[in-house]
Amino acid sequence: MRYSHSLPKRLKAIVILFFLLSCMSGCSYFGFGKKDRQDSPEELMNKGINEFRKGDYKEAVELFQKVKDRYPYSKLAVHAELKLADSLFKRKEFEEAAEAYTEFERLHPRNEAIPYVIYQQGMCHFLRMNNIERDQTSTKNAMKEFERLQRKFPDDPFSRMAETRIRKCISNLAEHEFYVGRFYYKSGHYVAALKRFEYLINHYPDAGQYEKTLVYIAKCKEKLAQQETDH
Repeated sequence: MRYSHSLPKRLKAIVILFFLLSCMSGCSYFGFGKKDRQDSPEELMNKGINEFRKGDYKEAVELFQKVKDRYPYSKLAVHAELKLADSLFKRKEFEEAAEAYTEFERLHPRNEAIPYVIYQQGMCHFLRMNNIERDQTSTKNAMKEFERLQRKFPDDPFSRMAETRIRKCISNLAEHEFYVGRFYYKSGHYVAALKRFEYLINHYPDAGQYEKTLVYIAKCKEKLAQQETDH
């Protein structure tokens, strides 16, 4: 009798065990309890390029960053670095983009994309240029990169593209010098004004400010001579 009473208990235990195993199997079937599969570098790159083409540059940045972080030794990592910089540039995050392009050039100085990378570094500054009344640091930095591009790769198409940008930089710098020089002149600071106008003539003689700058140089000298006479 004791044996017959214990048999249902065993059966009950077997049923419970079978039920638990079935649940675990079902969870596995529906994806629970499994590790998430990471996208391959190829999959991430394709997704990133698709988002870039669609204009979703924020998502593209995240995808290209994942390629860099997860697969730094993949053959696609270099391409991801460049596309990451391009995505930041498209988002108008010019400071971050400039840093990304600079880092790319530092890590891959012999890469065939380097002329483009230097051009883009220049553009990151060029697109942040102020009007002539304000500080021209971005203008100077842009011209510095474009001129560096022309020195290193004089025959590259991007060097020819940079020529137009350089002319615009020179024009801005010359107009800024003239603006500041005239401001000093009108304020009665003739020595400071004369220095600005002479700097303009010496550094940007072909920027279109030459004739009127000569007129102001003569006016400054006349005012200074008059001050000497008055004293």
